[in-house]
Amino acid sequence: MERYRNLSGNSGIDAYELGPDHIRVRFDDGRVYTYDYQSTGRGNVEQMKRLAIAGRGLCSFISQVVGKHYAHKEPGR
Repeated sequence: MERYRNLSGNSGIDAYELGPDHIRVRFDDGRVYTYDYQSTGRGNVEQMKRLAIAGRGLCSFISQVVGKHYAHKEPGR
């Protein structure tokens, strides 16, 4: 996974991993969520990829737009 740059300084996201039709996001408590085209929507996943690469806005986008529309959740620490 790639370290999330967290340019705003207050994100709960630690790292991310991009796939062709999904993004995996690791939060600072160790939980990893997979968001894919089917569960989250293609446009939302592509926006999440752009935000992840930019290092800003991903956590807000997830909480305000995506919510619980994830494909899979792995337990944290």
